[in-house]
Amino acid sequence: MMTEVQENEVTDYLIFQRLPLDILLEVKDHMISQISDIERKDHLNFEDAFLKTKRLWENEFKMTSYSIFYSELIPVIVKKIIKGNNNKILKKSLLLALISFVINLLLIYSSTSKEQYALFFRIQNSLFFLAPVLVWAFHYKIRKFIRTDFKYKGKLFYTMYQQNMGLLVICLMSMAQVITKDGNSLYQFFKTQNHDDLISVVISLAFIFTLQTFMIFGLFNFFEHKKSLKKLQNFLQTAA
Repeated sequence: MMTEVQENEVTDYLIFQRLPLDILLEVKDHMISQISDIERKDHLNFEDAFLKTKRLWENEFKMTSYSIFYSELIPVIVKKIIKGNNNKILKKSLLLALISFVINLLLIYSSTSKEQYALFFRIQNSLFFLAPVLVWAFHYKIRKFIRTDFKYKGKLFYTMYQQNMGLLVICLMSMAQVITKDGNSLYQFFKTQNHDDLISVVISLAFIFTLQTFMIFGLFNFFEHKKSLKKLQNFLQTAA
């Protein structure tokens, strides 16, 4: 049976490896289980079993880059887990953004005038703007955990999703600019078959689609972040 001092030694080692707290606790459970197995099977004391376990994990703790989401180097195991989760969320986000794209086309063809479409255009994109604002407003109690400079013991992100929280702010600022537009070039291109501004239309569509994708991606990250914080609640209360 591992003592509290020994367990804290494992925790301190993992904090040194700069794992987000939610990943740290998962890895900690695996390491403690491995250490106990090695102690029993190889008849080793804690220190020797811990040393052997660290050697088994050393490749997972090597530093690597993940420049899309992290400006600094992160452990290999963190990249694996985050990349897998991000890919799943991104697929969902792309699907929902594609649905929004189709809705936008339907709004163009169902509009009887450019003024009517301008209204639809602003309403649709305003929904993307309001969604994160409302989410933040209703989750004010965890606001400090959204900041990327608020870390566990001043060293670790609380969850693997915390790093992406700033993405919503960037998307909000960009979406605020989109709302001021009227979508007239899109209306003219699809409704009146005026193809003079083809390049401009393609750029506009790509920008809006990408922006909506990452807005949805940011919202998914927020709710995963919230879910992970809930799982950490008992640990944080015990550690306080």
